[in-house]
Amino acid sequence: MKYHKKWDSLEATQMFEAMASLKTIEEYRKFFRDLCTQEELIDMADRWHAARLLATAANYRQVADKARISTTTVSRVAHWLWHGTGGYQLILKRLGLIKIK
Repeated sequence: MKYHKKWDSLEATQMFEAMASLKTIEEYRKFFRDLCTQEELIDMADRWHAARLLATAANYRQVADKARISTTTVSRVAHWLWHGTGGYQLILKRLGLIKIK
């Protein structure tokens, strides 16, 4: 049972440090494929797609249709995009996909 574990544990920090050592898209691809199930990778890619669409001010229904995900998932992504820790916004800004103050 994982309920006692936290996403920001020492083990998670060590995993993030390992990720920071990756240098190429291919290295990321190999590491994440070994780390995650195919379904987890698909779900993460879907959430990232939704975040990019939401950053362009698309409405939830349009995002759900384009990303082929539920409006519930879109709503969750939107929550973290606008009220989370800033991770989505950091990357979207860095990639020039949105301008954030």
